[in-house]
Amino acid sequence: MTVCIYEDLCRWVCQASVTTKSAMARTLLSASCLLIGLVCFPSTECWEAPWFCHGYECPVYTVVQQYEGFEERNYEVSHWITTDVASTSESDLKDGFWKLYYFNHGQNSENKEIAMSRPVLVSVKEADGTGEQQVSISVFQSDTDIPEPNDNTIRKTVIQGGTVYIRSFGGFASDEDALENVQQLREDLRAAGKVFVENRFDAAGYDAPWDLFNRHNEVWVRAL
Repeated sequence: MTVCIYEDLCRWVCQASVTTKSAMARTLLSASCLLIGLVCFPSTECWEAPWFCHGYECPVYTVVQQYEGFEERNYEVSHWITTDVASTSESDLKDGFWKLYYFNHGQNSENKEIAMSRPVLVSVKEADGTGEQQVSISVFQSDTDIPEPNDNTIRKTVIQGGTVYIRSFGGFASDEDALENVQQLREDLRAAGKVFVENRFDAAGYDAPWDLFNRHNEVWVRAL
């Protein structure tokens, strides 16, 4: 909470440095803004995870704008563990997920237990004329001090920060549900004049299989 108060103070000082009429006051306030800005920004401690993270750690983002049918978010850099899978079939995704689950539960170079987080992310690079579809599954890591995997099919990955377009939907998501929502998201983005990566998308799941109600799923398309 203290950090949040400091951030509010930073913003007030910087705004005052612009609006005040006194040249000397502007100079002093601008200098103060510069000095305290070094310790005030950036900070993620004030970020409050959305309800669909269910109290778990999630990647930090800011909502840029809410459109009819989709949301524009700006994500900070995030760290994940990832493994490639053969397809988006339920059996392949389960096999990949369990690898990552056991990594988080001690099957790593430090025998370290890592708290589960949200979401589980399925990333798809769609097939084109030169190759096959590429699919991977990832689990977010809130601690950047990630141990080395014992399994050489698991790798540590970093997703750089940037703009992501999101479409949300409920229920138990199937492969067909994800594809249908990606298609609708792309149509909405084109209608809104957005420029985005055409041949990739991510499907994010936030709920355990035994969670029957208020399920939340997302498809992500990244801005160019």
